[in-house]
Amino acid sequence: MSYVESEERRELRKVVAELGKKYGYEWFNQQARSGGHTTELWLDAGKLGYLGVNLPEQYGGGGGGMADLSIVLEELGAAGCPLLMMVVSPSICGTVISRFGTGEQKQHWLPGLADGTTIMAFAITEPDAGSNSHQITTTARRTENGWSLSGRKVYISGLDVAKAVLVVGRTEDARTGKLKPALFIVPIDAPGVEFRQIEMDLISPDKQYALFLDDVHLPSDALVGSEDAALLQLFAGLNPERIMASAFAIGIARHALDKATAYVKERQVWKTPIGAHQGIAHPLAQIKIELELARLMMQKAAALYDAGDDLAAGEAANMAKYAAGEVAVRATDQAVQSLGGNGMTKEYGVASLVAAARATRIAPVSREMILNFVAQHSLGLPKSY
Repeated sequence: MSYVESEERRELRKVVAELGKKYGYEWFNQQARSGGHTTELWLDAGKLGYLGVNLPEQYGGGGGGMADLSIVLEELGAAGCPLLMMVVSPSICGTVISRFGTGEQKQHWLPGLADGTTIMAFAITEPDAGSNSHQITTTARRTENGWSLSGRKVYISGLDVAKAVLVVGRTEDARTGKLKPALFIVPIDAPGVEFRQIEMDLISPDKQYALFLDDVHLPSDALVGSEDAALLQLFAGLNPERIMASAFAIGIARHALDKATAYVKERQVWKTPIGAHQGIAHPLAQIKIELELARLMMQKAAALYDAGDDLAAGEAANMAKYAAGEVAVRATDQAVQSLGGNGMTKEYGVASLVAAARATRIAPVSREMILNFVAQHSLGLPKSY
């Protein structure tokens, strides 16, 4: 892993940042507050090849990896336009299909995921399972023509804009009778599929939904990958999710820090700008340091994942997501504090970032579960749950 980005990646940062600034936070915030979507930006990013930089070239992608895709999301977030569905559609779903899908599945889904004309959601969380993915009860049973899938999922992003959802369910092992994880592609318009919006106290264009699957009949080729290796396939998708969640949080942190820095350079109460006072300057400097450290861990996680080292990438991706979530919360809070009363106004657009940043401590995996992971797997401590 090089600590100096290649010329191609520096150019990618530049052109994506320009696209993000073309839209900007005011546009993004207006879409969120009006109940609108970010479709225009999404399709522009797809047309320019940014959404599919991690996907295979033969299916319309850029042939790169998670390091490239994380740059796209980070730069869009830093420009004030963090596209949450990038964490899901090209990242989790695109990765799982490109690594484990059949030739037909790749040909059918990957070109649309790459150019943005197809969005795929991802459904793993259940009301009673919470963080315990081993307790998932969404179950698929074999039928004469394929599968029948039933269950319920919650906090599923983007079902209103998705054409399909990659569902984590369970199938019965014929030998033991026990349930084991399996991944299914479910069209949103399939009979038996319903979803209802969950009202959130978040200012975001990306809505959250409860998903209901009532005896949804699927063809045999709805199953992605091997029925016997789905747990490994699932985690092959969750590592990119954590990397991209880190990019999402880092983008928000950068945007908040940039707003705070610009403000304190100009705001003058006594003889000098308030940014000259250590009570203002030092917290912002600390955030800059923590931001760079989080990015380094994200880049390490992406490099390990792209090199095929899933085990090491899992540890690094969890650490990156933890660090990025923490600095996002600190950056948005300090931005509000640095702007004082102005930090709470709609005009300056800082307070609206706080809830989004706070969510990065919770989703897609909570900081407590990451600490459990590090304690057990990195430190070798006894399992706590």
